[in-house]
Amino acid sequence: MSDEMNEIEVRSLSVGDKVKASVVKVEEKQVLVSIEGSKVDGIIPISELSNLHIETASDAVKEGDELNLVVTKVEEDAVILSKRKYDAEKAWDELKEKFENQEIIEAEVNEVVKGGLVVDLGVRGFVPASLVEDHFVEDFSDYKGKTLPFLIVELDEDKNRLILSHRAVVEKEKEEKRQDILDHLEAGQVLEGTVQRLTSFGAFVDIGGIDGLVHISQLAHERVETPSDVVQEGEQVKVKVLSVDRDNGRISLSIKDTLPGPWEGIEQKAPKGTVLTGTVKRLVSFGAFVEVFPGVEGLVHISQISHKHVSTPHEVLREGQEVQVKVLDVNEQAHRLSLSMKELEQADTEASDYDLPEENTGFQLGDMIGDQLKKFKQ
Repeated sequence: MSDEMNEIEVRSLSVGDKVKASVVKVEEKQVLVSIEGSKVDGIIPISELSNLHIETASDAVKEGDELNLVVTKVEEDAVILSKRKYDAEKAWDELKEKFENQEIIEAEVNEVVKGGLVVDLGVRGFVPASLVEDHFVEDFSDYKGKTLPFLIVELDEDKNRLILSHRAVVEKEKEEKRQDILDHLEAGQVLEGTVQRLTSFGAFVDIGGIDGLVHISQLAHERVETPSDVVQEGEQVKVKVLSVDRDNGRISLSIKDTLPGPWEGIEQKAPKGTVLTGTVKRLVSFGAFVEVFPGVEGLVHISQISHKHVSTPHEVLREGQEVQVKVLDVNEQAHRLSLSMKELEQADTEASDYDLPEENTGFQLGDMIGDQLKKFKQ
């Protein structure tokens, strides 16, 4: 009678039925369960326990666990069940909704395999190496066991294909942060930043999640030939916001405007009477502009170039020439510096422009004429 009743119980279950069961015994390659509302034994093969590869059944369940299962086969003395299929059926419906809504999913990395990462979301999800981060990662071994946020980038239930991306989440978060910074930036703000990369025309500086351009003309007060002469990648710098183009996402920055002006303290650095060495920067009809400090040029008026007559500065000077000058006058507020080269010329050079009186020989003119007259008388 008991065998007949057992057969009735078995026949009451069909392939595809969903049941609840308790784990009675965990063996190496299978799990025995007690099916709720049934007296027949249920068996879950190790291959039907998880979407991930496991070595033994105990890697997935333990005695006493309550499971939701799907009937995959009905035999005379047992029912074959699948946890994997039940989880997958439920998961696909949830995943489709998350995919359509572009919802971020948190999941633990279960495996690191060749070419990427594997996560269990009720179905096996794969994260290709190129979609793990927004930068190159050489070794993914540290990712196993980590819980990361993902976006579904490809879903095909028929092909059992689920492709995930952590990189998409990182990029999305960066863009949101970038937009937030952009919305709150105002011209005139002074910020801390990091030099990200150098180009021939300037330096891109990260100001907390968004890059701005420091044009080469805004790197320093003095003329800069190459950005690497002034800043290096990775260097921490202070920048001033010059302008914000929110429509195009462009930010113009200045390092120069955060630095002390080249004329600041010039009256202490170069008081009247100071002798300085400078470089001729420009020659004009009325004199020469000489750079004595980076960004500080003073005028040597044509009348102060030499004691000799100078018709045009080009006669005696050339651009790039190093010269010594004396400070005649300095005005920090007006950014004006009057210089002289003439005052540093040697005294004997000054005298050479004039006819000096002949040295007295000790003879009188009358004496010389008298001697000649005596000759004629004779």
